[in-house]
Amino acid sequence: MEPENQTAISKFLFLGLTEDPALQTLIFSLFLSMYLVTILGNMLIILAVSSDSHLHTPMYFFLSNMCSTDICLSTCTVSKMLLNIQIQDQSISYPGCLTQVCFVIVLGFLENFLLAVMAYDRYVAICHPLRYVVIMKSCLCVLLVLVCLFISLWEALLHTLLLLRLSFCSVLEIPHFFCELAQVLKLACSDTFINNILIYFAALMFGGLPLSGIIFSYVHIVSSVLRMPSSEGKHKAFSTCGSHLSVVSLFYGMGFGVYISSAVTDSSRKTAVASVMYTVVPQMLNHFIYSLRNRDMKEALRKLTGQMASLL
Repeated sequence: MEPENQTAISKFLFLGLTEDPALQTLIFSLFLSMYLVTILGNMLIILAVSSDSHLHTPMYFFLSNMCSTDICLSTCTVSKMLLNIQIQDQSISYPGCLTQVCFVIVLGFLENFLLAVMAYDRYVAICHPLRYVVIMKSCLCVLLVLVCLFISLWEALLHTLLLLRLSFCSVLEIPHFFCELAQVLKLACSDTFINNILIYFAALMFGGLPLSGIIFSYVHIVSSVLRMPSSEGKHKAFSTCGSHLSVVSLFYGMGFGVYISSAVTDSSRKTAVASVMYTVVPQMLNHFIYSLRNRDMKEALRKLTGQMASLL
């Protein structure tokens, strides 16, 4: 393959999930349905939290931010794929691809950090209930979200700037439905050693540390709950963590599943299909998990839908 200077690159070409044109309509319908469920479901959660004063607590503040992140991540990846199928053009411009890479990194890291912050919130609520209000003040909650966003932006900007220095080969086909950093790096003809080192470092530091924080929090939570004398208190404590633990399991389970599948298979097409499991499915299911397992959320959603129905 002949190298091509990055200034001469006009676009990349997505190979998508399948080469069969007959399946494009089915894929479009399926992903459109998933995208609409993601947007509407997460919007309902955000509206329910903002409209119900009983939910103006740190836990639901973080939940609202995670729902916003899910909406943005799905919009960043799925909406472009839907547009490409609709206009029958699987290309994306060079600036558009870099922008998509940047946003996917920002939103992926931000969701990772928010899950860790939510675990810390549950840790304080269960292990230090008498100090919860003192510790989890509004200013601290806002500061935690801003710090998570700042670190995510800084990391995404660093990856994107390093990507800008690369020269790409003449074949610019991405075996994916969005611009994933690892797939874009495979198309480069120049040395990507620094880029790959940064990816491993970011995965270890900004992926491993939040996961370690989540594990640390839940070890202390379980220890505190088991020391509770009342079975009713144990059940209530575990129920407040059940939704978050389910979302954490879904997020990291899907991520590790995709990593393992990409490591054991040489098929880039199968890797693209597997990536749906961490870029689309968790964002679609998170709001279901929180709404179906949380009594306060179900009540807030019931009130909200009742108010919306009365306006129609």
